[in-house]
Amino acid sequence: MSDAEALSVLVVDDEEHLRYAIEQTLELAELACDSCARAAAALERVHPDFAGILLSDIRMPGIDGVELMRRAHAIDPELPVILVTGHGDIELAVQVMRDGAYDFLEKPYDPDRLLEVVRRALDKRRLTLENRRLRAQLPNGDAVQRQLQGSSREIAECRDAVRTLAGIEADVLVVGDTGAGKEVVARCLHATSARAAHPFVHINCAALPESMIECELFGHEAGAFPGALKRRVGKFAQAHRGVICLDEIDSLPLAAQATLLDVLHRRAITPIGSNQPVELDFRVIALSKRDLEDDAMQERFRRDLLYRLNVVTLRVPSLLERMEDAPGLFATLVARAAALHQRTLPDVSAAVLERIAAHDWPGNVRELGNSAERFVLGLDLAIGGDGQHGAQAGFGGVPRGSLSGRLAAFEKAQIAAAIVANRGRLKETYETLGLSRKTLYDKMQKHGMSRRDYTGDA
Repeated sequence: MSDAEALSVLVVDDEEHLRYAIEQTLELAELACDSCARAAAALERVHPDFAGILLSDIRMPGIDGVELMRRAHAIDPELPVILVTGHGDIELAVQVMRDGAYDFLEKPYDPDRLLEVVRRALDKRRLTLENRRLRAQLPNGDAVQRQLQGSSREIAECRDAVRTLAGIEADVLVVGDTGAGKEVVARCLHATSARAAHPFVHINCAALPESMIECELFGHEAGAFPGALKRRVGKFAQAHRGVICLDEIDSLPLAAQATLLDVLHRRAITPIGSNQPVELDFRVIALSKRDLEDDAMQERFRRDLLYRLNVVTLRVPSLLERMEDAPGLFATLVARAAALHQRTLPDVSAAVLERIAAHDWPGNVRELGNSAERFVLGLDLAIGGDGQHGAQAGFGGVPRGSLSGRLAAFEKAQIAAAIVANRGRLKETYETLGLSRKTLYDKMQKHGMSRRDYTGDA
């Protein structure tokens, strides 16, 4: 949202001198505002995309402030409405808060209190409209864009790779740090491929007892071993014509790796207790948090199985490598968590986004999602303090310990957080950061940043 499209406050009060006083306070604080003497006139201007908030007196002739709020919420339930009450109307104020008012002010109120409440309401409205705009921009069929969000070069390249690989049939090895989103990538590959109508079967290899691996993967016949009373269909057979996702494949013992290699070579399984191979049509997507090349060199992983699996290798970047994505992604995850828990979308302040941008996120998107959920539930953000977890070098070869690289990433993330917090308004962004306009532009050019990357403006 550009400066020209800044949100405004629609003031509704039947007393002209009070409307003028509120308008003057808002204008002196450089907040856009307009006013109406009657609620009916205000309602004519309210619509689902109304770029502003309502600030209304409660006691007015005709339609009063409470009824105005109810009618406005019938048009847009997420529209912040601030109601102004007379002295002694505390009971009424409590009731309107229960009925959905964003906040209330009791006359006579301190102008600073007015500005504080209004700014919070405007921030909430900005975030609501931004999330709606982002959802509207995403094509219904573009599962990749919906699931792998961010404007960084690293995640954009990952999305492009997913779209390319979705159109081919080769097996894929997806590598990345814990919590980076490897399974999300695997599901995107499946959802955008010709196999989307067929099963996606996920199995965590690390959770399988060694004695049960072959049984789980390939199935067994009735009577194959003591206790096998019924025939069991294995995971590979369940994935026929679809995709089998082998999560944490690096944890498979060597004996199971040998059997898996044979299955991948023949594209057929032989259930335990049977002598008859069953030919299957499947695509394998293997996930690993470790560098399998290193494991192969140390003979912890079969090199021939590695060659069979990594016809194509797709690396998922850690959040530390794309720190600029963290603030916007956090805002999106907050909106998702609020919808999941049926909670009112909370305000995400610039201070919160700065904390998000400053953290290393060793748990990656999974940790960020947990923090967003805690934030929505009113719990502590639980962001680590020293950031030392992220100082370890990842297997992807990114020099996380490089001081210049980490300083550049931190600076870029802080600029991104400020742009997100100020909804793309560059004047407020460089003032928030304590920079001159030219310095901000120079830094954005150095980092290859565009305001549109964080606002979605065309």
